[in-house]
Amino acid sequence: MNDGKLEVVRAGALTTLQDLGRFGHAHLGVPRSGALDQPAHRLANRLVGNTADAATLETTLTGVAVRASRPVTVAVTGAPASVRIDGRPAAFASPVHVPAGAVLDVGSATCGLRSYVAVGGAIDVPPVLGSRSTDLLSGLGPAPLRDGDLLPLGAARGRPRYADTVFWSQPPRELLLPVLPGPRDDWFTPAALHTLVTARFTVSSQSNRIALRTDGPVLERAVHGELPSEGMVIGAIQVPPDGRPVVFLADCPTTGGYPVIGVVPEKSLADAAQAVPGLPLRFVPVRHRARTA
Repeated sequence: MNDGKLEVVRAGALTTLQDLGRFGHAHLGVPRSGALDQPAHRLANRLVGNTADAATLETTLTGVAVRASRPVTVAVTGAPASVRIDGRPAAFASPVHVPAGAVLDVGSATCGLRSYVAVGGAIDVPPVLGSRSTDLLSGLGPAPLRDGDLLPLGAARGRPRYADTVFWSQPPRELLLPVLPGPRDDWFTPAALHTLVTARFTVSSQSNRIALRTDGPVLERAVHGELPSEGMVIGAIQVPPDGRPVVFLADCPTTGGYPVIGVVPEKSLADAAQAVPGLPLRFVPVRHRARTA
């Protein structure tokens, strides 16, 4: 099958290209980036026969509309949304055939925040440092989509995978994030440590792909000096001067100068990708099992 183009008819509020991420460049100050909801990204690719590292479209809240110059198979996963082909309803979380010239329209998320659109053959933009991901912090990779953009399509290789039942996590009604303490938890008062794992926070409207910001109680520091900039990881819970915890996500910086009170294990961050502003949020301490002889 000949390669084709994917035309952006409606870019939506923020639609970016994302794959599994840009690994191995943190020492150069390059964030990992990649799909925020990795399970949804992987599922979309699997449904259309792509490999997991193929680039998908990551939409934000208002969806996206695209037109392919050749027939394609697509799948939409992540935040549930209406899927239409030239105005006709189509299946969500299932391979769908889109004729050449037809418009695939993914509507606004009915719950959650980010949907993922995979196209059979994948979107074949040139990789930057080994990834096709858009990085909003560093500006690496393709720019966020705009109306009228044309994206190259690769030749389809795998076959679509149809299934009677597909399992994926529904966006949460309350965000529960497990937290491992440290490495700078000793910079905070005992009351702050207690507040972190017992109080209710909400997701701030200032959240983005760089970090999930919170509204709620202030965490009091016991140490008020300056902290030299040190390495950061995805899932780090950094506490800036306003005392409200910030959870670093895929486009986060590789270093930071505010203390990290704890870390959310990366495998638990997929729900954070679907956390809408105002969603209730609790940090849950990870309980370690006692070792047995």
